[in-house]
Amino acid sequence: MRSYNAWMDAFAFIQRKPSGKPQPVYVVHGDEDFLKRQALAALRRWIAGGDEGGMGYSSYPGDKADFATIHDELRTLPFLSTSRLVVVDNADPFVTKHREALEKYVKSPAEHGVLALEVKSWPSNTRLAKAIEGAAVLVCKSLAPHKLPDWCVQWAQTNHGKQLTVPAAKLLVDLVGAEMGLLDQELAKLAIYVGDAAKIDAPDVDRLVGSSREENTFKIFDAIGNGQAGEALTILDRLFDQGEDAMAVLGAFSYQLRRLAQIARSHQQGMPVGVAMERAGVPPFAQRGCEQQLRHIGLRRANRLYDWLLETDIGMKGGSQLPPRTLLERLVVRLARKNA
Repeated sequence: MRSYNAWMDAFAFIQRKPSGKPQPVYVVHGDEDFLKRQALAALRRWIAGGDEGGMGYSSYPGDKADFATIHDELRTLPFLSTSRLVVVDNADPFVTKHREALEKYVKSPAEHGVLALEVKSWPSNTRLAKAIEGAAVLVCKSLAPHKLPDWCVQWAQTNHGKQLTVPAAKLLVDLVGAEMGLLDQELAKLAIYVGDAAKIDAPDVDRLVGSSREENTFKIFDAIGNGQAGEALTILDRLFDQGEDAMAVLGAFSYQLRRLAQIARSHQQGMPVGVAMERAGVPPFAQRGCEQQLRHIGLRRANRLYDWLLETDIGMKGGSQLPPRTLLERLVVRLARKNA
């Protein structure tokens, strides 16, 4: 059985400059869509030279793609490029339906065609998985939250030519959340915002990313602290109407809720609330509102904040059939209702 360790981490593939002859089949799999897009873009640059005109590149949806069509495309000689790249997006149903044909194709692939299968799942114990070289299986796995600031620092330098300080990276992840695609978007904005400056620091992140979102988050939590669920939902709806991304809003929520949970835990261990708020980084002007929020939420619900955050995060990443907006609204109602 081919182990995960034999596969290539998408980070390594994206960051290196590929050389030599490509494999006939690549598998891009995992739960991080941003990394998948980056890996496929790297494949396209390498195999089809970017090919903006599309003559050496084509893509098909996995739920509609027919193997005969894909096979003909792969065996068609490329025009103005040495290789042709054919991508099957969301290819899980395509692989299931045409597994036997794919197994045969891997044994006798097209000379100039490269097939890329973008899938969610790729069990290593199938004949097809065993037939494809480990280095051609690109794993696009979400990073653990505590690793994201380091990734932001590296990504800012490599892709945007800017030095992102560690405090700035931590604040960015707190404000935006764990969605790598959103973090990349904000880093691109920050790179433009600082102009010729070589460094992006925490005040830059606070001014560009945090100010308006943080202000609205404060308003939502003030309404929560006063038990005004309707007012909190109205402000939240306004954020969505202005085009805010649900994951970015959850990132701002997470920052405040994790502080509240930390303060509650410290207070339960005997620390005065004022001291606990200072240690959690609550500025003096916000301490009165923070104390009111804790008083309203109560210790019983405060002890469940981490669980509720995790549940909402997983749900918004595909673990729930409810829309992300509804999941956030449900979280707000949980927090704003009177303590039972």
